[in-house]
Amino acid sequence: MSKSQNFPLYDQPSQMEPLLPSEHALGPLLEQAHELQGAAYKLGGFYAPDALRDLRTLLRAMNSYYTNKIEGQHTLPLEIAQALRGDFSNDADKARRQRLAIAHMACEQQLETRWADWSAAEVWAPQMVADIHQDLFARLPVADRLMGGGDVLQPGAWRGRDVAVGRHAAPAFTAVVPMLARWGSYYGGVRRGELQVLAALAAHQRLAWIHPFRDGNGRVARLHTHLVLGKLGLTNGLWSPLRGFARTQVAYYEQLAAADEPRAGDLDGRGNLTEKGLICWVSYALQTCLDQVQFMDKALRLDTMRDRMAACLAFEENVVKQGVRTESLRGLHYLFATQAELERSEFKALLSAGGLGERLGTAQVSALLKRGLLATDSPHGKLRLGVPQHALRFYFPNLWPEAEMDAR
Repeated sequence: MSKSQNFPLYDQPSQMEPLLPSEHALGPLLEQAHELQGAAYKLGGFYAPDALRDLRTLLRAMNSYYTNKIEGQHTLPLEIAQALRGDFSNDADKARRQRLAIAHMACEQQLETRWADWSAAEVWAPQMVADIHQDLFARLPVADRLMGGGDVLQPGAWRGRDVAVGRHAAPAFTAVVPMLARWGSYYGGVRRGELQVLAALAAHQRLAWIHPFRDGNGRVARLHTHLVLGKLGLTNGLWSPLRGFARTQVAYYEQLAAADEPRAGDLDGRGNLTEKGLICWVSYALQTCLDQVQFMDKALRLDTMRDRMAACLAFEENVVKQGVRTESLRGLHYLFATQAELERSEFKALLSAGGLGERLGTAQVSALLKRGLLATDSPHGKLRLGVPQHALRFYFPNLWPEAEMDAR
């Protein structure tokens, strides 16, 4: 909407201070960041960057679902899976949302593929923010980018007008570029370990506050945070705060908005904006990240995965009845435990050790591939563990409950 004269219109980079809480307020936040780092490094240390490829693909679909859910633009998990196969709905609005989901997944994958190669200066440059917006929205046709009044959202273009969102009047459009320059130089200049984590999360709030684009600001802020946390070596592509933000959506919006408020007197820091609000936002975001790490750490435990796989295979054999047999357990659990890709002959040898002969082993590989419990890149290529949506409730219960319901 257009700005209201009842709101202050910020037009100077200094007006978004504080960018981080003051030194005296950092102690508890640094302790939270230290706990998050320890848990995240422990989880990531067990898995190579290219391990569990199909789980990572599923996690991108989940992140897409949740980030768009925050915006009220999500589609059903089953419809995302259909779109990945090129099967788009005949309903125009559903198809538009499917394309948005696929675009988000592709953009996230692009960031994950390249984050090891980018320097900190590149990650924090305003151009990176514009590039994320460009990469996300340029994947959509013009019809999907239509806005109110017939305007078309231009990928990567800074907004050229003043706007207000709810109670927040975004800074003057003429201030977007200098504010982003200050935003990037400050947060990108943080070098202390735990403080970098705080910077990543404080930057999320301040980027949303700047509101640099006509639309898509929330999605871009979340993707940029996903990028920074990955660049810091915290996620290894195995978790993202997006799930946590969406599952605490009311708190997410409330904490973002509270940190937008002007300073509330002499006991509320020395900047133009509230320090207390920024502290609460960062603490909330740190806890949300830690919750996601701890959830994935539990979900990926080797000692319980065997039983979860056994339950899945029993369901497949006794209920689905499409050729999958419980004797596949040894082979599938080996793929998970070793994060390996095996030649088909090697996998069938594991099936043989589990009680299946050559002929039944060949049929079993075909059945597992058909059900997505195995994956391959070519008709005769190596085999790896597949993680289809219908196996989620067994392999990773409560990871993506909406997808579990879709698959029932």
